[in-house]
Order: sequence, then structure tokens, then C-alpha cells
Amino acid sequence: MAKIVVFFKRKPGISVEEFQQYWRTTHADVVKKLPGIRRYVQSHTLLSGYRKGEPVYDGVAELWFENTDAMRAVGSTREYADVQADELNFLDRSTLGTIITDEYVIKDGAIPPDGVKNIEFVTHKPGMSIEAFQKHWREIHGPLGASIPVVQRYVQSHTRLAIYKSGKTPVFDGVAITWFDSTNAMRVSATTPEYDRTRADEPNFIAPGTLPLIITKEHVMKD
Repeated sequence: MAKIVVFFKRKPGISVEEFQQYWRTTHADVVKKLPGIRRYVQSHTLLSGYRKGEPVYDGVAELWFENTDAMRAVGSTREYADVQADELNFLDRSTLGTIITDEYVIKDGAIPPDGVKNIEFVTHKPGMSIEAFQKHWREIHGPLGASIPVVQRYVQSHTRLAIYKSGKTPVFDGVAITWFDSTNAMRVSATTPEYDRTRADEPNFIAPGTLPLIITKEHVMKD
């Protein structure tokens, strides 16, 4: 299956609570009418994430389709036009970014029902080919991250190679998604030697600098 990952900020003047409520209810009902959609998940940035300022994104939507042909076909439908029209009611379209990805389950654990979901936006190391980046991320870095004891589930979503071959430069080269029982469990993970080894590997394939990330609560809209 093909997965599109969408990330954005809320419309100016709307509170975080209003944004989350509208997105989870009114807008979700509009999106679920898209023909061919197989699965739809919203991830809302935790309210605690706003204590020190604005996070990089207010949320992430993940939508699965049977293949890219099914995904492209949606673009010409009335239902998709309705989605775009409704976006103006709650999000800032100038901040909206998308990547079409292939999903790799690195650690196939259960999603904690009351847990938290960490989403990191990944960019490849300058001078490294996308193919080498994806191979290192999946085959070398993936097992390191999966070895962190408190990580319950770990999924990598790699931007599709076809995007690069078409001459486009995506916003990100992928997203790393990990689930934890709680934010406290996330803090515990950072004290482990497995975490240190995972972070030490990042300069081998990821661009220098701090990875943009949001800590979220997941809401499954369609499964």
C-alpha cells in the first residue's frame, strides 16, 4: 500500500483545542468520504508540547491507499475538492506539507491504547544518495532504535524513490514513528545505552542539526 503523510499548523486565531476538536470531528467526516481510502489516522500534538512555545506542527495525518494510482485518482474527485475547501476552516494551508511514502515496520509491537506517539521528520545526510540513506536507515539504524527497551512499536515511512526520480525535492526524506506507554517512558528511554547507540548512529545518515519532532496522541479515524 501507499501512504501519504500530511503535516501542518492550525489557522491563525484558532486555539489548539478548537483546532483539534474540528479536525477530529467535522474534518475527519469529510476525509473519510474520499474514494479508495483504506486507513486514516490523525496524530495530535500533545497540549503539553505548547508549554515552551509553538511546536513545528500541530499534527500529522496519515492516509493509506491501495497504490499510488488509487491515490492520484482521488485528486479529480468532488470529495477531494470538499476536503480542500474544508481545510480553510481550521488549518493554515501555507504550512501544509505532504510526502508519499513506503512504510516499513521495524518493531511490530502493539500500539499502547493510552500511549504517546513520537514523530520525527528525517532529512538525509548531504552527499549521501537516497538509496544509501534508506538502506542505512532501515537495515542499520532501524535495529538500533528497535532495541530500545521501552519502545513499544517502531515504523519508518520512507519518501518514495519515484519522487526523487521525477526531479522533485520532497520536504522530508521520511518520518520515524515510535510509540511509548507514556511521556515518562520516553524520558526513561533517553537514559538507556541502547538510546545512546541509536543517537550516535544518526550522523552516519541524517543531516546535521536537531530533528524536527512532535509528540502526539493518535486517533484512528478509519481502519
